[in-house]
Amino acid sequence: MIVLGIESSCDETACAIVEDGTKIISNVVATQIPFHQIYKGVVPEIASRKHAEWILPVVRQALNEAGMKLEDVDAIAATNRPGLMGSLLIGLTFGKTLAWSVNKPFIAVNHMLGHMYAAHLQNEISYPYLGLLVSGGHSIIARVNSFDDLEVLGTTIDDSVGEAFDKVSKFYNLGYPGGVIIDQLSQKGNPKAFSFPVPKLDKGDHRYDVSFSGLKTAVIHQADSFLNKGFENTVENLAASFQETACKTLISRLLRAVEDTGLTTVVAGGGVAANSRLRAMLAEHSELNCIFPPLKFCGDNGAMIAGVAYHFLKRGETSPLNTTACARIPQFKRGLANLEAFGRR
Repeated sequence: MIVLGIESSCDETACAIVEDGTKIISNVVATQIPFHQIYKGVVPEIASRKHAEWILPVVRQALNEAGMKLEDVDAIAATNRPGLMGSLLIGLTFGKTLAWSVNKPFIAVNHMLGHMYAAHLQNEISYPYLGLLVSGGHSIIARVNSFDDLEVLGTTIDDSVGEAFDKVSKFYNLGYPGGVIIDQLSQKGNPKAFSFPVPKLDKGDHRYDVSFSGLKTAVIHQADSFLNKGFENTVENLAASFQETACKTLISRLLRAVEDTGLTTVVAGGGVAANSRLRAMLAEHSELNCIFPPLKFCGDNGAMIAGVAYHFLKRGETSPLNTTACARIPQFKRGLANLEAFGRR
């Protein structure tokens, strides 16, 4: 079963053609980074205009690289939530129109399910496992029971980890995208130079939650007061110490979930899953089976959308052509499979 998947939730215009959920026939991603760098972040209006300009050539390129015509695919899928509303509507409307024009099934896919599925594209992974979904918009620890059944154990109570990276980078004028630049600077810094605070969320429903607002504020406005003796206040040391603290915050909550659930397989997804220090710190825990997507599938891509759609199709589920976009997802209900948040409609 061959699925054409479209992803346009933020600033990448992406299309992939995937067979049986894992065999990637083509994968095209057009990035808008050069258009947003001057603003040190994504500008929604620019993003949606570029999607409108690029969506047709990107889909054509994916078909050409696969050596296929649109009629050769069995179904068409597109992201419909969450993300920038204008960006979502471009890809979703284009995908629905394609499906209607050739009378093919259409499947709307939640962007977060896509990120959680990305590691499955090149790995055989058995359910259940613990999912670490970290991106510019989300920081989620979940028990993953199937491709569309995520029981949220913990999430951020304020900023996501990716958002914290971007805001620190913007404040210090390091460039965009912030997460990549901070990761690169950290290679030349000492993670022990600054002792930044780690939030303590230990009680009740917050046992697995994370918080990055306080850490971000400390790095931006109070860096000098956390500098350890014998170290220089350099941007490399600052980046390394900030990254170290952010990754420790995530892993400390993840290890709690491992202990409480007994699940030792951890699957990461999302843009921050590409962070080199996060990968290295998880690799230090030999008791865990840690699985990451290849770097090219950590960011937004159409392959993860097509992969998820394949499994909906196997169950005989499709989406009506009046399915619309949703910029946000409902507040997570911990301990429950949150179908409202992770569903397609």
